[in-house]
Amino acid sequence: MADTTFTRMQDATREDYKIIGRHSLEFFTGLPDRILRHLELLDSDTGGYAVTRLTHSLQTATRAERDGRDEEYVVCALLHDIGDTLASANHSELAATILQPFVSEENHWIVQHHGVFQGYYFFHHLGLDRNAREAYRGHPLFGECAAFCARYDQNSFDPGYDTLPLAHFDPIVRKMFAAPKQSIYVNPETGRMGA
Repeated sequence: MADTTFTRMQDATREDYKIIGRHSLEFFTGLPDRILRHLELLDSDTGGYAVTRLTHSLQTATRAERDGRDEEYVVCALLHDIGDTLASANHSELAATILQPFVSEENHWIVQHHGVFQGYYFFHHLGLDRNAREAYRGHPLFGECAAFCARYDQNSFDPGYDTLPLAHFDPIVRKMFAAPKQSIYVNPETGRMGA
């Protein structure tokens, strides 16, 4: 596949962007592989917990699946801490940004805010306000985010739990990341990325 030769975007042509579009679409098809590889990186650190960050993510997703949650919710549970390695100070927001084009507004909000809601279980041990989540009291998804943390997140550090492996979740990760539901790069006329 040929590359473009322009050096400033203002000089590019429609043909140049057709070339770039083909490259972008080819690169985009590898997104599920990159997501899964990044999840595997979480297996190299425990963060001081009794299980690795990957095991925690897998347990969170396993619990959500066993509780009858739909595939999108389960993938959100799997990826909720994917930001731990690159965004230690705001991991929830990074995970939410990765998921946003592919998930409902509700699931996006839960992932984006789970960090402060999870703080209910440990912030007081760090001299922080365990009730910081109360700033969101009255939001329609307050209860859902609190339930995510209570049922799936805060209790998923158990080395003895029958945790499903990453390979189990591979098909639903690939399915969800096959095409965005919304993005500035989705053509409203075709419903596809690019021209």
